[in-house]
Amino acid sequence: MRFALAGNPNSGKTTLFNALTGSTARVGNWPGVTVDRKEGVYKKLGEPINIIDLPGIYSLSPYTPEEVVARNYVVDENPDLVVNIIDGTNLERNLYLTTQLLETDRPVVVAINMIDLVRKDGTTINIAALAEKLGVPVMPISALTGDGITALMQAAYGLAKAKRAGVSVLAGSSLGTGFNKIVSVLQGERIEHPTFHAVKMLEGDHLENAHLSEEIKKQIEEIKGGIKLAEELDGDFAAAVADARYRYITDNLDGILVRSRKAHELSRSDKIDRVLTNKWLGIPLFLFFMFLVFHLTFSEDLLGAGLPSPGVWLQCLTEDFVGYISEQAAAFLQAQNAAEWTKGMVVDGMIGGVGAVISFLPQILMLFLFLSIMEDSGYMARAAFLMDRLLRRFGLSGRAFMPLLMGFGCSVPAMMGTRTLVSEKERRLAIMLMPFFSCGAKLPIWAMFSAAIFPENPDRVVFMIYVTGIATAGVAAIILQKTLLKGEAAPFIMELPPYHTPQLSSLVLHLWEKLKGFVLRATTIIAGSTVIIWFLANFSFSLEIVEHNSAESILAVLGASIVPLFKPLGFAGGDMGWRPVVAILTGLLAKEMVVSTMGVLYNPDVSGDALESDEAGTALAATLAAVFTPLAAISFMVFNLLSVPCMAAVASASGEMRSVKWMFITIAFWLTTAWVVSFLIYNVGALLGYA
Repeated sequence: MRFALAGNPNSGKTTLFNALTGSTARVGNWPGVTVDRKEGVYKKLGEPINIIDLPGIYSLSPYTPEEVVARNYVVDENPDLVVNIIDGTNLERNLYLTTQLLETDRPVVVAINMIDLVRKDGTTINIAALAEKLGVPVMPISALTGDGITALMQAAYGLAKAKRAGVSVLAGSSLGTGFNKIVSVLQGERIEHPTFHAVKMLEGDHLENAHLSEEIKKQIEEIKGGIKLAEELDGDFAAAVADARYRYITDNLDGILVRSRKAHELSRSDKIDRVLTNKWLGIPLFLFFMFLVFHLTFSEDLLGAGLPSPGVWLQCLTEDFVGYISEQAAAFLQAQNAAEWTKGMVVDGMIGGVGAVISFLPQILMLFLFLSIMEDSGYMARAAFLMDRLLRRFGLSGRAFMPLLMGFGCSVPAMMGTRTLVSEKERRLAIMLMPFFSCGAKLPIWAMFSAAIFPENPDRVVFMIYVTGIATAGVAAIILQKTLLKGEAAPFIMELPPYHTPQLSSLVLHLWEKLKGFVLRATTIIAGSTVIIWFLANFSFSLEIVEHNSAESILAVLGASIVPLFKPLGFAGGDMGWRPVVAILTGLLAKEMVVSTMGVLYNPDVSGDALESDEAGTALAATLAAVFTPLAAISFMVFNLLSVPCMAAVASASGEMRSVKWMFITIAFWLTTAWVVSFLIYNVGALLGYA
């Protein structure tokens, strides 16, 4: 059996999905589009139930990719049942989608979510009366606490095998006569979901015309021609249908929804928003919260108390574990009388490269934990609201904030998220700025250099890297808006969900998905690539083993050919200047590869025993501190921040750009911006005496 979850954004749909599916959840993409497809299994009934979490939508009209996906699944894929999740604190608005779902021939169960908040406000909802009005079961639940979920699924399971014919609120409206005639025409043609399609034809839905013969289209146009609309609607059938829905909801909620005097007072969320979304305090508070996140993740001196932050403490434990693995592997190979090149490949190559990345995993997860808490609590939606006014100065709307914010996690879904932007100009602008918002894959680079070069204040350095990216994005947006991408940003309207305490299980599932993805990359792409890099760094073109980091190695020869391009940036000087250049190139495969490449290239010789007596991360940090000046380290970090992202992100950008010309322009823009900003940082810093 398949149950589809449908509801408005911020209705608690995803929270319910996580509660139902737990660890069985999996995420992919819907065929042909880049909208997330979430699917899992509910196992507490007589048979396993496949749960499909449809994208959050406000209607089944084809205005966004999410609405098209949800509509096509409900109408064309025919799930056994649709669970319509409604935010009980915004009942009237949420019922607009309900009236559309009831027009399909699918069994429907309505779940009134956040019922605990409704009762807390003193509001009452007559569940039985609402169920009678809608003609389908209505179940009160709280997805956050789990109350009512078992009863909801039992009711849904009992109803799923029953047949149901769609009904529409239009039947009893001023549009009723014409609407019923269209339904009759479609029933005569044996079209599935005739009620739903009849409404869409009245609205003038462009997706409907593709499935109709010219004769049917002519009949429907004749029927519509005989319908008289109110003068103020001026022939706008879509507006007339929307008006009929809202009138039905308003008229039928009388007596069903009774608000207390307390419900008319300022809610807790409203009171909090007076501070957090204040015109003057909002953005400074947001920056403060973000700095606090970085301080708790990267600082070695938490609040000046001489204690490491949770992120640093966990990183040290991981480094000890990686060091132990290195020692055991080296001892085992020594006991087996393994060849020196074998020891080098395993200890220096695989363990040194992968270990250099794995050692920063706790800090990555710590950062994602804090960001997930801010998102699940409802604060990130406020951040988008706050940023709208600011983003408009750069040619973007507040709608672009969420894809850009997703860029702090991973550029691939962030690039895909730009599909929610209305205009092509805004979509291209957001894609071109996306790499400047440091993704999680770049985080090991900042953690490595901040710990090695700036041990006294690593949190401030990492925070400034993020700020540098944001500031560069702002300047670049102004330049692009006045040159290549002229035009005004689209208007932005969004709903601010009420504040609530994040659910532990949801946070754990989110972090588990991140951990699985990271470990998968570390044990496949990164592990394989580090072996290749080790081979290229230790063998010549004649396939003879050479001294570690020799200028005769394949990697040194290839890197040296482009070193002159990077010398003005301060980190590619000297005989070994090819090493950071090679790290930048391997970072095109995956940004974590920058750290693993450094781990391979800067580790001790193959015959050395440093890895057998010290942690890989500590040895690497000591080497980097001796090789890089602080200014050169910052220049290197900034170049990696601003330049071309990984190939997966480039492929995603290409798919969203849908233009070979614009993709080449974008790549050139990334490279130019990275080179110019790094050049300015290093050379201006040198003039000021910081070299």
